[in-house]
Amino acid sequence: MPPLPPWPPRPAPQNSPWPVVAAAFVGVWAVVVTVGAQTITWFVEQVLLVAGLDQPAWIWPVTGLVNTVLVGVPTVLLATLPRSPGVRAAGRAWLLGAIVLGVFNLLRAIPMPLPEVYLAGLAVSAALAAILIRLVRRRRSRVDQARTEPNATGLAVAGGLALLLPWLWLGALGGLLETTFGLLAAAAVGWLAATILDGSFWAGYEWPGGTGPAGPVPDRPVGGARLVLVGGLVAGVTLALLAGGIGQPGAQLAALLVLPPAGFAIAALRPGSRPVLRATGQTAGSTAGQTAGSTTGLRFGGTATVGWLVGIAAAGPLVLVDPEEITLLLTNTRDVPFWVAVTAAGSLAVAVLLGLGYGFGLGRAGAPVPRRMVAATATAGLLLASAGVYVGLGSPGWQGERLFVVLREQADLTGVTSAQTGSVGREARGREVYRRLVATAERSQAGLRRELDRRRLNYTPYYLVNAVEVDGGTAVRAWLARRSDVAQVLVSQRLRALPAAGSPARGTASAPTAPGWNLSLIGADRVWSQLGVDGSGIVVGGSDSGVDGTHPALSAGFRGGDDSWFDPWNGSRSPTDNGGHGTHTLATAVGDQNVGVAPGARWVGCVNLDRNLGNPAHYLDCLQFMLAPFPPGADPFHAGRPERAPQVLTNSWGCPEIEGCARDTLRPAADALAAAGVFFVAAAGNTGPFCGSIDTAPAPYPEVFTVGAVDRERRVATFSSRGPAAGGAGKPDVVAPGVAVLSALPGGGYGTQSGTSMATPHLAGVVALMWSANPGLIGDLETTRRILRDSATPAEPTFRSRNSADRCGSERNITGAGLVDAYAAVRAAQQAVRG
Repeated sequence: MPPLPPWPPRPAPQNSPWPVVAAAFVGVWAVVVTVGAQTITWFVEQVLLVAGLDQPAWIWPVTGLVNTVLVGVPTVLLATLPRSPGVRAAGRAWLLGAIVLGVFNLLRAIPMPLPEVYLAGLAVSAALAAILIRLVRRRRSRVDQARTEPNATGLAVAGGLALLLPWLWLGALGGLLETTFGLLAAAAVGWLAATILDGSFWAGYEWPGGTGPAGPVPDRPVGGARLVLVGGLVAGVTLALLAGGIGQPGAQLAALLVLPPAGFAIAALRPGSRPVLRATGQTAGSTAGQTAGSTTGLRFGGTATVGWLVGIAAAGPLVLVDPEEITLLLTNTRDVPFWVAVTAAGSLAVAVLLGLGYGFGLGRAGAPVPRRMVAATATAGLLLASAGVYVGLGSPGWQGERLFVVLREQADLTGVTSAQTGSVGREARGREVYRRLVATAERSQAGLRRELDRRRLNYTPYYLVNAVEVDGGTAVRAWLARRSDVAQVLVSQRLRALPAAGSPARGTASAPTAPGWNLSLIGADRVWSQLGVDGSGIVVGGSDSGVDGTHPALSAGFRGGDDSWFDPWNGSRSPTDNGGHGTHTLATAVGDQNVGVAPGARWVGCVNLDRNLGNPAHYLDCLQFMLAPFPPGADPFHAGRPERAPQVLTNSWGCPEIEGCARDTLRPAADALAAAGVFFVAAAGNTGPFCGSIDTAPAPYPEVFTVGAVDRERRVATFSSRGPAAGGAGKPDVVAPGVAVLSALPGGGYGTQSGTSMATPHLAGVVALMWSANPGLIGDLETTRRILRDSATPAEPTFRSRNSADRCGSERNITGAGLVDAYAAVRAAQQAVRG
């Protein structure tokens, strides 16, 4: 091609500093608004989640709209008023980023348990946005994009893989379909970023003076501080706007740390592009200033580097973390929120180093264009390193959610007489209930199981609730929902693996030398000393985070045998607690060392919470184990031993919608346990002081005895959930000590914790004392409940305000029948023997 003629002379530019100052202020404003809006809205949503309140579907679309307006208005002015092409290019890029952010935030109205749908929607939306922008630009000008040289593309791929390395090490994939859509979404986001940060955007930063070539036209972008620092900074603001819109709530917070600093590395790669300016019928007087607007017949360097680097980096927060696990519910230990913060910070550090390395090595003025062999070597090395890190140090494999399928037919337990009480009668009821449940499940699940086998879908059947947990995503869910024998298809939450196991809560206090205030408040110590009853002969079952079976307060009480411990989460073969919550609660019920209400009772345990989250299937695993214990690895359908069931269950957990439970999902399980004569105690929840906040399974169920929390002054704790339950049922049933309760913690120590979780085992321990004092009451749920309510003493309700609406219709929906009185209840149970 013959050399291009020199550009015609043009007037000297007016170098007013105000456009640049305005651009700086608008850029800072855009980042502050975006980071603030995304973080505050996520935090508000999490507070609503922890408080048990509804999370409105409109919260994210409204946030996106507000974010777009606040950023879009000043960027419109910036894109149209200044004469500086670089400033106008910044305004246009930021305006497009703000609009895209608003559109993407609409997708967050899709429920969190449908990640495949969200990611597919994000992929389609990003691709359509890129196509639309390209069509509009093509109509407005004939600017032609040149391809990027392979060496620059290779270095962009290497840079993207470097940003992805921390995620491959510390993150984990979801299911196959979720991962596929996530990768497509990341690729579409990369393409969209390349579309917004196209050659015309970079023109104002990569030519001498930033306003167009003066004299001979350079054959490549000219590097230097203006290109790398200014161009990279403007690109980073654009990427911050894009990052604020991608990912379900929580994932975008990580993306805001990962993507924006990549702008500097992208800018440094510009000099490695192919020739950026060629004469194709230029008109006289054309300037690079016009390239940002109406230039015709010019070719600009391709932006494949933007697409590759951003697309690969975006895969980290979109693919290798579950946004549902970025939650305040998991911030009490080193769980997903901690590791996501560490990973994002690691990517941020890599991006800074990448920007410095590429900037000094490639982006400085006069820097040589890297050879293709160098780029190919860097790309190959990063690919091998990525594979090695993921396989050797990471958590390889699919770890997505499963589906929990509830069948329409549930077992008919009518005719199982509640008159069979005492140990022998209760065991007979348990065997009959177990027989009917298993028979119904095997018969009604036969057709569904055949179809699942034919489709080669892995599944686990259940009988306590007639249900099946199965692998599958959105397509399988749609197929199952159409079946006439299926009532519900829910998401069964599965936690992704952590790079390192968290440490359980440890106690620093020593064993108490006398019964604590909580035991004295309900009169448990008087039951031991004056009535000579300590719970002997009764077995209490605890389903929770686990149990430290070696703790001095609990070791002697373990029932033992091959059917007293079950861990469906981690498969441990002996009592272990990775959280601490389960050890604390069970010790309050049956612990020795002056911490347990019924220290003479024995216990069995099951792990239904892993890292403070559960799912309907594993909650059901433990409830089935409590109805009919079985040996390790045995089939619960045929190896269950209902005669070995614990008589009392303490359950300091709830299954909210975020874990996959609908309100009535576990109702058949509670009814079946009641039919079998097992006393089911559950925590009211910690979503007070709002009325009607006892709404998370299993607390609202009539067959469950629900417990709220009080402090040492008999005042109901503000966090204690209140009734009425669904349908106007009165809940809680009673209250018990739940504020600063001292109990055992893993490792042999002791510590205080608060919550209705702490109140619940007090009631389970009282029932153990009652049934120990009167074995004839075992399985007699109605009489036991009546005694507990009739013997309760007054408790003081607390209110949010003086508004009568905050009194929940009745004080009994706050205090229940009152504070449980162990001494009075055991005395009444003994009287029932003599009566």
